[in-house]
Amino acid sequence: MMSDYQLLPKKSILHPHSAKHRIMKKGLLTLIAISALTLSAFAQKNKIKIETNYGTITVMLYDNTPLNTANMVKLAKEHYYDSTLFHRCIPKFVIQGGDPKSKTAKPGDMLGNGELGYRVPAEINDADFHKRGALGVARDNNPDKSGSACQFYIVVGKPCTDAELDKVAAQSGRKYSPEQREVYKTIGGTPHLDGGYTVFGEVIDGMDVVDKIANEARDHNDRPTTDVRMISVRVMKKKKKFLFF
Repeated sequence: MMSDYQLLPKKSILHPHSAKHRIMKKGLLTLIAISALTLSAFAQKNKIKIETNYGTITVMLYDNTPLNTANMVKLAKEHYYDSTLFHRCIPKFVIQGGDPKSKTAKPGDMLGNGELGYRVPAEINDADFHKRGALGVARDNNPDKSGSACQFYIVVGKPCTDAELDKVAAQSGRKYSPEQREVYKTIGGTPHLDGGYTVFGEVIDGMDVVDKIANEARDHNDRPTTDVRMISVRVMKKKKKFLFF
């Protein structure tokens, strides 16, 4: 009598050393790595919607960087970022914005030095890293690595190799987990910034807008020749949870 469990034809069985098997295995490892690093993201408390003249970017702020997260929430609630520019945009690297001087800047004005009169302490840790879409705090060359009160950047990045990650680790003393390495090798990022700048969130929607901004024509200061303006930056309202019994 025929069993309900049919044997696969011999040609359908993947040899463990075949090219197709290796591709499937690599894809599965990548999916596991990304899932492990992003599933917890949606449990974070604060999300920010950045409306620009190029489209909408939604970022999620990390709970384990309370000082920098609280600072951005505060500024967003005060509507501080409205009308500021993404003034430094570099393909395969970052887009940076938030300079108060950019609100009234004329074409060609050099930007990036505007401040609010205080810094936010660094909250650098091994869990948060500069993967593609990471939200980081811009800073000057101060020794304690404290960040700008208002200027931030979003990582565009590019894929990198184990050899490149080994070089960064040797120079910085940073140890990358297998999951972090997989993300850097497949999704990409800017690992050379790890350990030097605070990462306090990540893009959860709108990376296509980030890419579009990063690839705009720019001048010798990396300022886009067409202004990329933040029309509004708002804290997203939390959805109410309903309990059913």
